[in-house]
Amino acid sequence: MMDFQQEVDKRVGWIQKIMKTSGASGIIFGNSGGKDSALVGILCKMACDDTVGIIMPCQSKRNFGEDMEDGRALAESFQIESRVVDLTQAKQIMVDLVGEVCECTEAAVANIAPRLRMTTLYLIGQSEGRLVAGTGNASERYMGYFTKWGDGAYDFNPISDLAASEIYPLLEYLGAPNSIIQKAPSAGLYEGQTDELEMGVTYQAIDQYMKTGQGAEKDAAIIERAHRRTNHKRNPVINYTGKNQD
Repeated sequence: MMDFQQEVDKRVGWIQKIMKTSGASGIIFGNSGGKDSALVGILCKMACDDTVGIIMPCQSKRNFGEDMEDGRALAESFQIESRVVDLTQAKQIMVDLVGEVCECTEAAVANIAPRLRMTTLYLIGQSEGRLVAGTGNASERYMGYFTKWGDGAYDFNPISDLAASEIYPLLEYLGAPNSIIQKAPSAGLYEGQTDELEMGVTYQAIDQYMKTGQGAEKDAAIIERAHRRTNHKRNPVINYTGKNQD
């Protein structure tokens, strides 16, 4: 069984060490109102008082509704400075401009939001001397369920080794808002979207497969296929070295 206090202490200490060696004055993270960003926000605040969470709604009604409400609830519960940047107009401008030279696919358009969010975090972070904290868990990474150069880009990630099922007990231990713990995980990229519905498999099945290599035949096939086809996300840079590549 996980020793919750030990897990919290070692992650907080790790963040503090990074802050000390980096020379950065603070931390910034995307406060999506979801479970992963909530845990990252809490850990970062414990490690560095000058932690800021940016709420970044982008077109989706859910972004302006329960996601924003939960993000604000987290900020209030843990005294995390909160700011809101509405990216709806920026996304539409991007679609309009690029649409003049390219027929953009739905998937590519959906990925504009997480890339705009990361651009926003780095714009503020660089301007204020802050490090950008990542908020993805190990289950998402294994499935490739993140946007390349979007939520997959960050300076450090204190929960990158945690499976999705390990996030919830830590949030409960730390006293995170129940609304965040209880709602279905969602990237909020479009109306009605949930992680498990889009992936076609539950986090429970993913975590079991990651741990044991076993699962229902259908689930295993989905997981293996997703892992294979998203390898480019986990190894995003291909550099020519000049050496024999055979």
